[in-house]
Amino acid sequence: MHPEKPVANKLFMNSKFGFEVLHEDTGTNARRGILHTPHGDIPTPVFMPVGTAGAVKAMPGQVLESLDARIILANTYHLFLRPGHERIEKLGGLHRFMSWDGAILTDSGGYQVFSHRELCRISEEGVEFRSHIDGSKNFISPEKAIDIQNSLGSDIAMVFDDCTPYPSGYTDAESSMELSMRWARRCFEHWKRTDDGSRGLFGIVQGSVYPDLRKRSATMLADMGFSGTAIGGLSVGEPKDVMGEIVECTVPLLPRDRPRYLMGVGTPEDLIRSVAMGVDMFDCVLPTRNARNGCLFTSRGKILIKNAAYAEDPDPLDPDCSCQTCRNFSRAYLRHLFLAGEYLSAFYNTVHNLTFYLDMMRKIREAIELGNFGNWLEQMKKEDRK
Repeated sequence: MHPEKPVANKLFMNSKFGFEVLHEDTGTNARRGILHTPHGDIPTPVFMPVGTAGAVKAMPGQVLESLDARIILANTYHLFLRPGHERIEKLGGLHRFMSWDGAILTDSGGYQVFSHRELCRISEEGVEFRSHIDGSKNFISPEKAIDIQNSLGSDIAMVFDDCTPYPSGYTDAESSMELSMRWARRCFEHWKRTDDGSRGLFGIVQGSVYPDLRKRSATMLADMGFSGTAIGGLSVGEPKDVMGEIVECTVPLLPRDRPRYLMGVGTPEDLIRSVAMGVDMFDCVLPTRNARNGCLFTSRGKILIKNAAYAEDPDPLDPDCSCQTCRNFSRAYLRHLFLAGEYLSAFYNTVHNLTFYLDMMRKIREAIELGNFGNWLEQMKKEDRK
């Protein structure tokens, strides 16, 4: 076993919310920690299944619990539009509304505004937009984004930000980043009015693909004193190598005693590389969306279950996987369900893909503790060379 690196400022803690670094890998910047929340402790690095509208698609909450998912992501923008944050608050908050005892992180909606940019008008005050559901006119300011997330009662809230499109020229990226930082300060000041230390508020680093803008953004957020920091504005169309370079130059700028969250990323390879750079938290729709589209992650590579090669294949999806899908069903049956359009196809495929992601993160945590996380990187490099 390799000796641990000394860990400086290893514990950040409020009354119920905090982060503790337990191990740091000797050969990389990977680290193993615990995120403390009112709804349980979460081992990191962690992958958060995406439950945009208060539900992880095709996955009952009890099944998520059986997979040992400790935290999921829900979205402020979507829940604000339907069914409405005030209604959810009246019904006891998002945890009770969706009958979920684990932790919840709520994205502030900045990315969704970016996604529907043709429907919105961005100003210093906030964003005026038309609902993609019914065309109704709405407005979200940084303060309103905090109020919505307070009504939802999430364990971790995110600041409201402007997700810079790709590509953007330097001047536009700088203007967008500076707007996000002004909004971040407004979010932080509004949050502090009611903050009792039991929940976390994360800032979001912006700056597109420009390292100096990322540095300025990270420095400004660190000075504000957020509970954690996210890297936003990536996985929006930029090349993979550019994304990796921006993550690599940004992570060292973030406070070491706070969790680091890479938003909207990504593939298993993205997660492994980013963990090596020092990232603690991830979310992405990839495992659930791909499952519904019949693309399944396995220890032997991706499987497109609709392919004719699996029509009479009696083998389990992944011989190395112990999920209920792999224990009980053949590739031939899963192909049949997918081609027949059966609802069970989405369920069984999603069970498998989320098991793959969550189990991968568990193995990564174990490798960091044992000091052999570098083996994961070496194996990935071998796969890249094939």
